[in-house]
Formats: sequence, C-alpha cells, structure tokens
Amino acid sequence: MISVIDLSEFFVEVADTLVDDFDLLDFLDTLTHRAATVSGAAAVGLVLSDRPGRVRFMASSNESGKMLELLQIQNEEGPCRDCLTSGEPVVNADLAHAADRWPTFAPRAIHAGFQSVHAFPMRLRTQVIGALNLFGTEDSRFEPEEIRVVQALADIATIAILQERNLAHAEILTEQLQGALNSRVVIEQAKGALAQADHISPSEAFDLLRSRARSSRRRLVDVANDVLAQLEGRVRP
Repeated sequence: MISVIDLSEFFVEVADTLVDDFDLLDFLDTLTHRAATVSGAAAVGLVLSDRPGRVRFMASSNESGKMLELLQIQNEEGPCRDCLTSGEPVVNADLAHAADRWPTFAPRAIHAGFQSVHAFPMRLRTQVIGALNLFGTEDSRFEPEEIRVVQALADIATIAILQERNLAHAEILTEQLQGALNSRVVIEQAKGALAQADHISPSEAFDLLRSRARSSRRRLVDVANDVLAQLEGRVRP
C-alpha cells in the first residue's frame, strides 16, 4: 500500500532538488530509494534507452534492483522490455505464472526471492525514454489509484531529465540521455574499484561516493572520475 506520509516527504524532497545545478544521477538514485519506501517494493530499478535503442541501467534502490535490471537487459526480455516497447505499464505481474511470457527472467527472478513485478514507462510525448521497475518479494498488487501514484513517480523522473538542461526537442534530449548514461558507467566503475580497494560492499562504496559529492557540492561523476584517477595512481608500479 502506498504510504501517504512517505509520498509527501518525497515530493518535498523533489521540490528542493529540482534546481538549476542539481545532480541528475544522484536524483535518480534518490528517486529509486524513495519509490521503494513509498510502495513497499523490495527493490526498484530505473533504466533508460540510448540513441541506438539499447537499454541501459541507470539507478536502483539496492544491488538486487541492479541485478534484476541487468538480467532483463542481457536476456532482452522482462517487464522492463515490454514496458519500453509498448509504452504501457506492466502491473501486478505474478512471476509464478510468467514463465511463458519471460522464460529466462521469471525463473531467475523467482530463484532470487522475488514474486511480483511492476514496470512504468518514462514518456516524453510519444517517445518512451526509460522505465521505472518495482520488484516485490511477495505477491503484491497495486490498486488503480496506486498505479497512478507510481506512474507519477516515473513521470517525475522524466521531468528531472528534461529539467537538467531545459530540453525542448527530442533530438537534444537524446544527446543529453547519452551523456547521463556515459556518466553512469563511470560511477559504476568507481563504485566497483572503491569497493575492491577498501574491502567494502558496492552499496557502501556508492554511499561513500555520494557523501563526498554532496559534502563538496560536486557532481557524482566528477567525484567518480577523481576516485578512479586516485586508485589508478595507487596501483601504478
């Protein structure tokens, strides 16, 4: 069930975050965490589609969310793929009865402990630029009003991308999406390198990166580049 209190706090945070110099990647990670809290989902992931139409991982509430998104991307099937293709939400999907629909994704998601999934499109007019995906460890079902609320969260993610550069045309949007996707790759590399170097989990490494970015009022990707450069210098002979 959607938490009204958590939802109110989220919209307050959105109002504080959507400013001229906000960090898009940090915002999208925050959105996935908030979406998990508001909806009660065990994991939330967000993906975007780049210029050639490839699906790319962008943010998640935890490592399980990332794993489930990458599983769909690598096997080219799953609720996220269906959502991106049709432009329509996939809601109340029971994974126990989805093997015919997603023969690779459904069994592996069940094996990982998940039972239900919902996917919501991120749309700019008729163009679907991404999807917000919620995964449950129980057979959770959304009522119509709850579906509208979660779709609104996906719409906010779309607005955030548009807000970053006041984009007005799809062509410019595509270029900006590619830049955000490239930045995400750098952050994932820094997260992995920092986790290995400091013997911590990927989640702890990301929290450390985000803390450094916020304390220095810098973008996540800039901090990630610095970390990679420092670690590279550390291992040079």
